[in-house]
Amino acid sequence: MRTALLLALLLMFSAPARADDIAAAQGIISAQEQAFGRDDAAAAYSYAAPAIKERFPGADIFMSMVRNAYTPVYRHKSFAFGESKVEGDWIAQRVHIIDANGEMWEALYTLERQRDGTLKITGCTLLKAGEAV
Repeated sequence: MRTALLLALLLMFSAPARADDIAAAQGIISAQEQAFGRDDAAAAYSYAAPAIKERFPGADIFMSMVRNAYTPVYRHKSFAFGESKVEGDWIAQRVHIIDANGEMWEALYTLERQRDGTLKITGCTLLKAGEAV
């Protein structure tokens, strides 16, 4: 619930996104989405932030969680970027998804710049289109 609130606040109150940061974030999300499509657990896991890796301490464990809890992200017909916001080292990115059954979803990704300068995915909140946060 706190993640959803953080995402809502980031999307509503942060400054307009910087194009280079957004392009980098979208590139990372796309690369992970493509890795899911290839069932490449190691590649998909490589885009996860350290806190995600602590919670899911292995690429196979992470991939199993995604298959079970994030099916629309894992397998879909359509995956399109929506609104983005940047707040310091944090980026919030909305993604519009149509799942394999034709149902619409909204994914709210957060990414954070790491000490080494890379961006990593810190979370993804998945809502069926039309559901309240």
